[in-house]
Amino acid sequence: MAIFLSFLLILLFPSANAGWPPSPGYWPSSKFRPMSFYKGFRNLWGPGHQSVDQNALTIWLDRTSGSGFKSVKPFRSGYFGASIKVQPGYTAGVITAFYLSNNEAHPGFHDEVDIEFLGTTFGKPYTLQTNVYIRGSGDGKIIGREMKFHLWFDPTRDFHHYAILWSPREIIFLVDDVPIRRYPRKSAATFPLRPMWLYGSIWDASSWATEDGKYKADYRYQPFVARYTNFKAGGCSAYAPAWCRPVSASPFRSGGLTMQQRRAMRWVQRYHMVYNYCRDPKRNHALTPECWTK
Repeated sequence: MAIFLSFLLILLFPSANAGWPPSPGYWPSSKFRPMSFYKGFRNLWGPGHQSVDQNALTIWLDRTSGSGFKSVKPFRSGYFGASIKVQPGYTAGVITAFYLSNNEAHPGFHDEVDIEFLGTTFGKPYTLQTNVYIRGSGDGKIIGREMKFHLWFDPTRDFHHYAILWSPREIIFLVDDVPIRRYPRKSAATFPLRPMWLYGSIWDASSWATEDGKYKADYRYQPFVARYTNFKAGGCSAYAPAWCRPVSASPFRSGGLTMQQRRAMRWVQRYHMVYNYCRDPKRNHALTPECWTK
């Protein structure tokens, strides 16, 4: 009987006994069709460091340049995803990014929602950084809202799907349809509401990317390569009519997460989150009121 009960507990609560998150029970990526790179995007910079083969995009960084791409239209809400594979080995200082921004429309005073792979050194895992900032600038006054994770798999071995769901009431970051972070709108001052474009890039961020800049990009290991495929972008473009309904990460049309999705997210944050800005005693939390307001 004891053996049967133990087996039953493993079935009901696998997260306590396995290295994989519990099923979220809902897969928002399945609600959106993949699109070709050229249908949804254009090169932004580094055209000589970018190639497309059967809808799979490869971008790379070497001593001469990195590369970036941008969606052809802006959005005011939506689901934005791509399957990404990053380079193994020494990649310190290198950022591979997939993000929303309106930097070109509002230079020096823009909004941004980031998924970033922070390069690493031999034998250490990549850090996946999620970040949100509102009306930030490039003069050092950006108020970052970083949450960082060491993933439960090796992102260099295969493609995995990374996504941002942005609606007027929340931002949800997902990995393989598992929610890893929910950033709710608590005030207009702490939430991005202006239209944004979808971007991707690879670039040298040696000054801060790996252990706060301790390890720099080493171009003996160039080129640093990132691959993207299975692009998805759906929702309300900036040109959509006012009645366009924001998408949801759950079966609830009003948004939010199911109990099963919340359970999966709690598992990820318990076992794989390595930094939460709200818990950082060095931060001035008067500047991040969403950390302590309900």
